[in-house]
Amino acid sequence: MTIVNSDQKISPELFRAQLARLTAQIANRPLEPQLQDWLNTQHGSESETFRELQASCRAGVADGWLCAREAGGIRYGRIFKPDAELNDFSVDVVDMQDIAGPHHVHPEGEIDLVMPIDGGALFDGHPAGWVVYPPGSAHRPTVSKGRALVLYLLPQGAIRFTG
Repeated sequence: MTIVNSDQKISPELFRAQLARLTAQIANRPLEPQLQDWLNTQHGSESETFRELQASCRAGVADGWLCAREAGGIRYGRIFKPDAELNDFSVDVVDMQDIAGPHHVHPEGEIDLVMPIDGGALFDGHPAGWVVYPPGSAHRPTVSKGRALVLYLLPQGAIRFTG
């Protein structure tokens, strides 16, 4: 998935291309534990994919095109709505530090990439890497033990906030 080099400025367009390559590999796969295992094996925290996505997210936050909104101590933003190029996934990124976000339901499931900024930061108890929630699942997303960026892929952009 190499598409970033040291001379290339990270931009929303480059980030979109990275994500399109990834979502092409996961399109039409059921959101279940096997997908989480596959993502962590193929694109886990020691992989080039992880490093590239993390670099893009960090640059996007620093440049202001990611996590441009803030509420309740959480920086967030939907950078891409679902479309065919992204295999009908929407893309959101949040920046959280030792906080729980609003409870929500994933009607179609949710795929999260956990990128700790502080080395020991956890997302819902998970370290750096991928977390997959099945359709109909719900949670109150929580970052503990530091600060992390979390990238959310939502099939059809489906999410329902409950509180």
